[in-house]
Amino acid sequence: SVITGDIACSPIAGTAMTGFSFTADASNKFSTSAQLTGQAYAASFAAPTPATLTTAVLDMGIAYTDASQRVTTSPANLNINAGAISGLTFTPGVYKWDSAITFGGDIYIKGNRDSLFIFQTVSNIVAGTAAKVLLVDDGSGNGWPLAANIVWVSAGVLDVGT
Repeated sequence: SVITGDIACSPIAGTAMTGFSFTADASNKFSTSAQLTGQAYAASFAAPTPATLTTAVLDMGIAYTDASQRVTTSPANLNINAGAISGLTFTPGVYKWDSAITFGGDIYIKGNRDSLFIFQTVSNIVAGTAAKVLLVDDGSGNGWPLAANIVWVSAGVLDVGT
């Protein structure tokens, strides 16, 4: 797999991020990997990385609590395909499953830069090795959906394949 963007772990050491071949930068504030287009950060790296990650973890907790308490207003957004979502297109909204969310193929997120998508599950999220989350412009003239506006809420684990 190749990850687009940055990844981090905190409050644990960088050795918790397995499956990557990391190379630390000269300052030891981050690492890079051929499997990652961004940078990797960990609480065990040089300052200011640990303090930045502490803030990020606190912010993540606030965001998780907010997103997990959102309620879908559409019955059509409940338990779609029993969680098997490969090939499906999602428009802005809150989606909820009482099972794992799985996709071995691509899924499509259709909206604009102001659209919000929340995917909630009481179980795991499993994305296959070749699976992609593709952003689709809704044609409104208001830009493409932003990855920052796509929220995954899982009470289980996230498995992104190999």
